[in-house]
This record gives sequence, C-alpha cells and structure tokens, in this order.
Amino acid sequence: QGHLVESGGGSVQTGGSMRLSCVASEEAFRGGCIGWFRQATWDERAGVAAIFPTLGDTYYDDSVEGRFTISLDEAKKSVYLQMTALKPEDTAMYYCAVDTDVCATVIGRRRAGNFKYWGQGIQVAVQS
Repeated sequence: QGHLVESGGGSVQTGGSMRLSCVASEEAFRGGCIGWFRQATWDERAGVAAIFPTLGDTYYDDSVEGRFTISLDEAKKSVYLQMTALKPEDTAMYYCAVDTDVCATVIGRRRAGNFKYWGQGIQVAVQS
C-alpha cells in the first residue's frame, strides 16, 4: 500500500459528475500541499486543483474553475475532488500528489514536478 491511494474513477457521460478520493498515510498528509493532477494521452501531467491543509486555502486551474471542488477530511486523512459538468476534455489519468510546492505548481500552471508523494493514478473517461 502506497502513501496515497486514489479511488472513484470510471466512465461518465458529458455533463455528469464524479468524485475522486485520495486516502493518505499520516506521513503524506503532513507533507505539505495536497493536489490533484491529470495527464491525458500525449499530454504532460498538469495541475488541476490543490489545497493547503493547515489553512484550507484552495487553488484551481482555469480549465476546471467553477466545475471542480477540492476538499479534505483531516480525520480520514482524505482529499476529495468533486467534478461536475464534466467534458470530454477532462478525460485523463488523475493523480493525487503531496509536497511543499504542489500548490505553487497548480497556481503557476507549471509542469508537475518530482513530488515526494504520488498516487498510482486513476482513470476518468468522459463520453461524448
């Protein structure tokens, strides 16, 4: 079992909703900013949303602002990504990641770095 385990992916129709979950080890949960990244075929891995556990501040990429919501449950060491109004272009492998610069990466729309903690990824497919 890794430090981050994602669940909740699958296939959905355009306009539908889906919630992804990421359960973290104690060590990973305290490892900094927690974020969701995604990688479509032939694309680079890019930031989608991030949350800083201590303050609860959230950050979103422009492509998902208003449609996706990131949240966390500290008691369960879990981070969630609620996705609504899904579009075919949201189809990708989604990854949970934790490190001190995850938030900055999402804010700055930088390429996903070699973060300390990565989940194994989970597939999301949005059918048109």
